[in-house]
Amino acid sequence: MSETQSPNAGQVAYWNDLGGKTWAELNELLNRQIEAIGLRGIEVLAPSAGERILDVGCGGGQTTVALAARVGPGGAVTGADISRPMLELALRRAEGLPNVRFLEADAQVHDFGQGQFDGVFSRFGVMFFADPTAAFANLRRALKRGGRLVFICWAPLSENPWMSTPAAAAAAASDTPSAGPPPDPTAPGPFAFADCDRVRGILEGAGFDNLRFDKVTAPIGGNDLEDSLTVALRVGPLGARLRENPQLAPRVRADVRAALEQRLKDGKVWMEGAVWIVSARAP
Repeated sequence: MSETQSPNAGQVAYWNDLGGKTWAELNELLNRQIEAIGLRGIEVLAPSAGERILDVGCGGGQTTVALAARVGPGGAVTGADISRPMLELALRRAEGLPNVRFLEADAQVHDFGQGQFDGVFSRFGVMFFADPTAAFANLRRALKRGGRLVFICWAPLSENPWMSTPAAAAAAASDTPSAGPPPDPTAPGPFAFADCDRVRGILEGAGFDNLRFDKVTAPIGGNDLEDSLTVALRVGPLGARLRENPQLAPRVRADVRAALEQRLKDGKVWMEGAVWIVSARAP
């Protein structure tokens, strides 16, 4: 099955067009915001020298390179992503690292081989599958017996002011504050795994055991005001709304900027964020 014929063909199309191009363009700003959380997830995975690790939804390769440093020259890290623009960035980032390779692959259906990896890791890359149980079953097959799975996903939007605050400011500034009916909370998207009970059922259904859910709250940010405004207007719930209603952007920009300005500390914007660091094992 080709990636474009996969159950995630819509995601493939999006991440190879506007979504992937936007994230590639803003990659350094986005990495600055979430790098520390990604490193906490890697600490939970605890990769050791000589291991083989699969990095799912590797994006621009920041976590792939960090994992490669942990496994050393005797190990290997494979970064997988559906986004060609992001993978092109990842290849440049990992240039000269012999223990890193990248695959343009849909992790729900791609054949990674059986028992090939000691660990599977993902930083915000596993919430977009059309059939998450099938996807995690596929990843379990790629793990050795006893292999570890660790991924990071967002807790509910209500616990993530760094995303909700810009959207609320824009809604208050707009004469169309309602974006329509609320979306399906289980649909593929950044908050699809916010409910840990749902995620538990998915992972158990995929054959994993020894599940653990650790909630981590941490400040998200580190960019200056103008860069933070750029990210807020182009990524997350507000970015999605403005892509559908570009005429709103000039009307909400000043109010979003003012909301972010209230969160400045030493010249950088910081706001609260909450994630789940989920770990499991392949029996």
